[in-house]
Amino acid sequence: MDEQREYRVTELAEHAGIPVRTLRYYQERGLLQPPRREGRTAWYSAAHLERLRLIGDLVARGYRLDGIEELLTAAQKGRGLAEILGFGSVATVDWTRSDPVELTAAELRARFGEQLTPEVLAEAIELGYLRRRGEHYSHPSARLLEATLTLVAVGIPLRTVLAMSWEIEAAFDRMAFSFVHAFRSHVLDRMLDDPTPENLERLIGAVAELRPVARTVADEQFGRAMRRRIRREITEMTQLIAEAAGTESR
Repeated sequence: MDEQREYRVTELAEHAGIPVRTLRYYQERGLLQPPRREGRTAWYSAAHLERLRLIGDLVARGYRLDGIEELLTAAQKGRGLAEILGFGSVATVDWTRSDPVELTAAELRARFGEQLTPEVLAEAIELGYLRRRGEHYSHPSARLLEATLTLVAVGIPLRTVLAMSWEIEAAFDRMAFSFVHAFRSHVLDRMLDDPTPENLERLIGAVAELRPVARTVADEQFGRAMRRRIRREITEMTQLIAEAAGTESR
């Protein structure tokens, strides 16, 4: 970027990839410093362009304009914008082991047969397990798709698998809430008392450490729950098997 170059408002908007009215709105909100004026002409600098590109990046990350104002104010006070954005980046990195799969309607039908009714397909889309992309469908996880196929193959109807998925989603939502609430109450709140760049760096490290811990807890707790549930029901299940085998042998 040419540090000495100056831009008229239309040129600046074009380089930033935004409409002129958006640029003026950002300026009205105080997100952009006033330009240098030469008569009736407003001249914007490379710093204005850099600021607009930063705002565009924050908007793309999902920040609202009031949140962007707070971030920029923090940066002006020396609170470390890079560290603040670093925390946002680390915290929002996909927590799943993403391995999406592209499938045609015919390929889905080949895998699930007549169980893939329009109603079941709509429910899978609502759950976020399928996303339509033109003539294709995208599934977010090859491993999850394989798990679904295995459950159907052993005899659990696809509709039942989806019903189970709603229950599992709700259970893990509660677990995620517990983790995030604990983090905010006992880690984030302490940092807010002294939000130096060093403490922000520690916060980023804490988030990075939390990721594998959360997965471990989820895996271990589900394993414990399955053990408890099977112990409660194993006697009845084995008795039903024995009765069915005895009836068959008569």
